[in-house]
Amino acid sequence: MTPLKPYLIRSIYEWIIDNNLTPHLLIDAEQEGCSLPEDFIQNGKIVLNIRPEAVQNLSLGNDEVQFDARFSGKSMHILAPVSAVNAIYAKENGKGMVFDEHDDPSGEPPPEPTPPKPKLRVVK
Repeated sequence: MTPLKPYLIRSIYEWIIDNNLTPHLLIDAEQEGCSLPEDFIQNGKIVLNIRPEAVQNLSLGNDEVQFDARFSGKSMHILAPVSAVNAIYAKENGKGMVFDEHDDPSGEPPPEPTPPKPKLRVVK
């Protein structure tokens, strides 16, 4: 089964844009595979404005988020795995979604818990 998270990111992004709000991503910058502007990372996290006017070539894919943007006048290609996205929300009102940092990126449901074994004892 494909993971749900990238579909949620895309749908919330579309809802934010349709309501003329500013979409922001909260990214865990310490995850492997991230290409982010180091000067803007605070406490291992970075908030990115992904409004269409602020970015070019935005791709909200199933495996990664990527786009081109300018930081302090310098053009940069941003890349982050979907697993590094901790939240997507509208800047103006904070509405959006926060994702569990411990989500299983495989999209597989967690295994069913094993029921406890019955304990029998002999009564005389």
